[in-house]
Amino acid sequence: MHLIIGLGNIGDKYQLTRHNVGFLVIDEITKNLTTANINKSNFQSTLLKSGYNLFSKPTTYMNNSGIAGHAIKEYYKIDLEDIIVIHDDLDLPFGTVKFKIGGGHGGHNGLRSLDAHIGKEYIRVRIGIGKPQEKGDVANYVLSNFSKEELNKLQDIITHTIKAIDALKKGADIVEVKSKFTLK
Repeated sequence: MHLIIGLGNIGDKYQLTRHNVGFLVIDEITKNLTTANINKSNFQSTLLKSGYNLFSKPTTYMNNSGIAGHAIKEYYKIDLEDIIVIHDDLDLPFGTVKFKIGGGHGGHNGLRSLDAHIGKEYIRVRIGIGKPQEKGDVANYVLSNFSKEELNKLQDIITHTIKAIDALKKGADIVEVKSKFTLK
């Protein structure tokens, strides 16, 4: 069983923000799947199941994503190597997608929370959102909406990201996925 967690914030005002790219990918992945909605309040997550896959959008807001991740991981006894976390990354140019296992949180509070609650050795799908022009403006930047032009490009990025996630779920390793799906 795989647990795919998209990081983001709940609510309409955050729907198309840079910080919600994880939610956008989960929405796109599950759009055409036959899914069952799993309603357990202790999961603190919008959780869908399709086949042997669970798709989570934590409802704890970004900074507490690890609470939801931990509850689901423990209930279903999911190993860290079977957890895929999709998140925004300021250190990557817009549209770049990179994969890695483990590492630091780089100041990302959603990853910080996951690391604290479940450990660090899960698969990370890092989607570049670029950087703000002013370093001190990070919070406003990640909570700002994508531009119309970015949204148009984002659809292709999400489509390729989904293909790469499918390859990971089928047993491809990170190196294979990186060489097959180099996106910029």
